[in-house]
Amino acid sequence: MSDSIDVGTEVNWLSTDDLETVRGRVPMVYVDAVPVRVDSTGEVTHIGLLLRAMPDGTISRALVTGRVLFGERIRHALLRHLEKDLGPIALPRLPANPTPFTVAEYFPDPSLSGYHDPRQHAVSLAYVVPIDGEPSPSPDALDLTWVTPKEAMSPEVIAEMTGGHDRLLRLALGHTGQLP
Repeated sequence: MSDSIDVGTEVNWLSTDDLETVRGRVPMVYVDAVPVRVDSTGEVTHIGLLLRAMPDGTISRALVTGRVLFGERIRHALLRHLEKDLGPIALPRLPANPTPFTVAEYFPDPSLSGYHDPRQHAVSLAYVVPIDGEPSPSPDALDLTWVTPKEAMSPEVIAEMTGGHDRLLRLALGHTGQLP
């Protein structure tokens, strides 16, 4: 007899009203992923940035991000969000030990940490994830652009990023030794 419990990670586990109630009282757990292309020596050559229409009507460059569901392992949340945002043939390469390169705390008040999510307080585990396949942006993304580390840190690209994703990208490039 099995003691396993179906935790229902494949379905929306909270109603919209319940999710809003929880977001108002409890920090939510998220994952952020910086999709990268690497050369044969493992050096980062390009970073994948999504172009999204934001809820406030603006257009912004963004990283892959999403909530971890109840009962879901971190690696499964990463894979789910990478597949959702980059498509099923992106072929992300997750490490054997999914230890984040940093933890970011998002707040409704952007002055608290520099990471901003107007909906909630969220704690996000951030990863650099090599992509081996041919990604295609999800229908809710307008585009996926691959830029070099130098281009990623250009004032033009940084100006297109919101919510602190520019800061997270800078940390990712520093972590990989690719900060120009």
